[in-house]
Amino acid sequence: KAAASPLEYQLGIGGMSCASCVSRVEKALSAIPGVERASVNLATEVARVEGTTELSVATLLDAVKAAGYEAVQTAFVFNIAGMTCGSCVSRLEKALLGVPGVISASVNLATETATVNTVSRQVSERDLEQAIAAAGYSATPKVADSSGAPISVSQDNEKQAVVIAAVFSLPLVLPMLLLPFGIEWMLPGWLQWLLATPVQFWLGARFYRAGWKALKARTGNMDLLVATGTSAGYGLSVYEFLRHAGHAMPHLYFEASTVIITLVLLGKWLEGRAKRQTTEAIRALQALSPETARVRRDDSDIEVPIAQVKIGDWVVVRPGERIPVDGRIQEGSTHVDESMLTGESLPVLRQPGDRVTGGAINGEGRIVVATEVVGADTLLSSIIHLVENAQAAKAPIQRLVDQVSAVFVPIVIAIALLTFLGWWTWSGDVQSAILNAVAVLVIACPCALGLATPTAIMAGTGVAARYGILIKDAEALELAHRVRAVAFDKTGTLTLGKPELVAMHALDGDSQHFLQCAASLQSGSEHPLAQAVLNAAKAKSLPLLPTEDSRAIAGRGLSAKIYGQAYMLGNARLMQEHGLSIDALAGHARSLENMGRTVSWLGRLGENKKLLGLLAFGDEPKPSARHAVLALHALGIETTLITGDNRGSALAVAKKLGIDDVHAEVLPADKAAVVEALKARDWVVAMVGDGINDAPALAAADVGIAMSTGTDVAMHASSITLMRGEPALVSQAIEISRRTYNKIRQNLFWAFIYNLIGIPLAALGLLNPMIAAAAMALSSVSVVGNALLLKRWKPVLG
Repeated sequence: KAAASPLEYQLGIGGMSCASCVSRVEKALSAIPGVERASVNLATEVARVEGTTELSVATLLDAVKAAGYEAVQTAFVFNIAGMTCGSCVSRLEKALLGVPGVISASVNLATETATVNTVSRQVSERDLEQAIAAAGYSATPKVADSSGAPISVSQDNEKQAVVIAAVFSLPLVLPMLLLPFGIEWMLPGWLQWLLATPVQFWLGARFYRAGWKALKARTGNMDLLVATGTSAGYGLSVYEFLRHAGHAMPHLYFEASTVIITLVLLGKWLEGRAKRQTTEAIRALQALSPETARVRRDDSDIEVPIAQVKIGDWVVVRPGERIPVDGRIQEGSTHVDESMLTGESLPVLRQPGDRVTGGAINGEGRIVVATEVVGADTLLSSIIHLVENAQAAKAPIQRLVDQVSAVFVPIVIAIALLTFLGWWTWSGDVQSAILNAVAVLVIACPCALGLATPTAIMAGTGVAARYGILIKDAEALELAHRVRAVAFDKTGTLTLGKPELVAMHALDGDSQHFLQCAASLQSGSEHPLAQAVLNAAKAKSLPLLPTEDSRAIAGRGLSAKIYGQAYMLGNARLMQEHGLSIDALAGHARSLENMGRTVSWLGRLGENKKLLGLLAFGDEPKPSARHAVLALHALGIETTLITGDNRGSALAVAKKLGIDDVHAEVLPADKAAVVEALKARDWVVAMVGDGINDAPALAAADVGIAMSTGTDVAMHASSITLMRGEPALVSQAIEISRRTYNKIRQNLFWAFIYNLIGIPLAALGLLNPMIAAAAMALSSVSVVGNALLLKRWKPVLG
């Protein structure tokens, strides 16, 4: 039986308040048959579920609901064209329900609309449009609205709740504020009760609801602690009020419960505001995509929704507008600002034939772009997807926090109970015992533990993306700070990747025929050296000869036939393997290699087997390459060059740049072995490359770093992508990793220290419950605020 294909769901989760909530949702999802991995992020409030196609959306939703939470849903409404009868409705609903992540689909023939409810973050508008098109209809988006929010009330409602709670609480706290001035004044007991009750049971209802769900799931969370603690304070006050009704009223503790709820609400509101700032990078990237495009059709330019642009359409972009699609310029030239995509601050010149990227800003020229990529396949969409995945992922260090969080709330409740029993037994004062137990409950900070790691990762990946460093996953971000060695590919990574033919030597003296044969062999090749030879032949107006049986030989060169005669073009190893001696030009070749030149050889096979000559190529190092190596050395990191080029050329480049070690004439398949040898020293190793032949080494490295100027294969095999072919960004990627990891450690330290110090102080009766509540609220806000300091980071490229 064939294995089921892997599947990934992303669900927005509503109602989580602390790290124990994360543990509960993960446990519920992991228990579903077919789920291989479930990861929940408290900061983004997103659950990622990996499993097989046997998973159903309904099962995931039921598991989340059983755990006491709600999966956030998104509703899409489309205008449908092409429906004629009831069978169309049935067919369209069936097609929509077949899209993974769709919960329900309702099609109305009379209004010609389709309403689709989906798992938030799992299904895009384009996914649904494609399903509708596949069913034989066309769709135009009408409305897109969220039916839920990641928190229990909106940010505006949370702010309103804080204000109302403060208004009700202030009169209760006022007597305490006046006491230092010698003014003794107390509100009547009935008025205190009247002010405290709405705060406790109306504004504080969210804590009871979430706490009850936690109890039903046989677990606990921050809401349960707040509900229990404030209920104890409120209940004690009501008891004292009723016991002394008609007599001298003792001090009541209504102000304690109301102020605790007010401070917790304030903390959650501030925390929510701060958390939104950690996702600014995503929102800024999403804002880059224009909603419409000006498409040339039938000799006229019409404005259409971006979703209706198709591959092959010619899109007109006026000066100052954002480019809506990925494609190539057909008409006009301009300077393009790509700073939000690549981090490059200066506009770059783009002319006919050059690629442009959707989201970039067109400069002074009017251009016409032929669309090559649309929808989720565009570079901007890919960047957004990478950053979202990195921000939603869980770093390995979070496992410790999850283990602590799973038992945190039960332990706190146990400590509070022991505090109550201890104080009651020791002092006989039940009021003091209750208040000290309440202080223990409200000082506990499980939410600070849950936010410590993900907020730092979100801020770190966000600021890195702003400067052209795309980090695919949290594990790479955490691991990069321990890198001890960086291995570089040479061509296109440390060099410009645009070699030129600088010398050639034909043994028979006919250099023109020699160049013509070499260029003919490489016709159609995209290799940088091939392009250099073809450009040289074109400059001399040499026509290419017809070839046949052309064959690439990995890591060595190529072979082909010209008029039935077999030729080979490649490195010295290729010549030697076919019995062609290079002794006649060996000395000349060494001299060229010592100058940093790459040498290729041309030979003829068959009965007239003979070496015909050599070609030498020059490829200058990138201007920032030496600074990149020096910056790594300053971080205490060793550098290695791994290249298939000849040793002389590799040593010359390494010496010029200051690289520590060189591995030359390495076949593509053997690059990974060199990386493994470096890892054998118990080092964390990063590999930097840009070509298809670098993909195995990138995958073998602990941290693979790919240049986006290279191939897609290299980028898929890497864990970090540099949006500019800028070697100096390598050290900056490691630097932002170090800073992010430091923030994680700082956040975890403060989150633990709040609890390790605060809970014992509360248990010893040294903390007023209101002060404990303020400290609890401050802990979460301070953790998120500390993570946000990463936003001030800027790369130093020298």
